[in-house]
Amino acid sequence: MQDVVLALLAKEPSHGYDLRARLLAALGPLGETLNAGQIYVTLTRLEKAGLVVQEREDAPVRGPRRKVYALTAAGQERVAAWLAEGLGPRADVTEFHLQLVAAAESGMASPLALIEARRRELRRSLAEAQRAVLTHDRDSEAGLLLEGVALRLHADLRWLEACERTWSATTAHKEGGGN
Repeated sequence: MQDVVLALLAKEPSHGYDLRARLLAALGPLGETLNAGQIYVTLTRLEKAGLVVQEREDAPVRGPRRKVYALTAAGQERVAAWLAEGLGPRADVTEFHLQLVAAAESGMASPLALIEARRRELRRSLAEAQRAVLTHDRDSEAGLLLEGVALRLHADLRWLEACERTWSATTAHKEGGGN
């Protein structure tokens, strides 16, 4: 969660409710359990770690002035490092999706480049799993487990194809002048 919040702040300073709204938009129904309190706890931790600084909103249109958070140089470096590193083949779909959204929002990495890097990781893992399947009896417990691993990796690769279609269309739409 911390890395995602930092990446969202890379685009522009924001307050917790705005960050929550952006996360909800990215996650849809999967984000409904996310509350603003979690975001503010995360922001407090990031502030203590020196990754964000707190500012006060200039003359709000209505209501009280809110705390607005901005990245520090160290926060900017951490976002860049997180977007550059792979999540590893065991990362879940939601975590990778958030990394794609964060990359697009921050402008610090290309979602399509992240998809391609993830595809390479998954293909490597699939090749290893397939080699391991060949060394075990398919009807054994280990063989069944390895088959499950291979099937999950196949499914993840198919999902990446869908990600690539969506992010390619999003990129083409933005480059064509749409929002």
